[in-house]
Amino acid sequence: MKNWSVNENYLKKFPRRYKIWKLEQQLNYGLDEGEKIKTKDLIKYWPSVSPRLDPSRREFIKFLLWG
Repeated sequence: MKNWSVNENYLKKFPRRYKIWKLEQQLNYGLDEGEKIKTKDLIKYWPSVSPRLDPSRREFIKFLLWG
């Protein structure tokens, strides 16, 4: 995942914000080859990430996580 409009080095100074931003980017725009999302992290940050997702994608991911 490449994002040219965000200074990732600056954002990494705020670990929680960086993790939420990265999860949001991965879910909305896809993963690079071989990249994975840890289920544990997604569940942990779900309340912060879910409002920023496309509604249909949010429902699909919710279905995958909690059946």
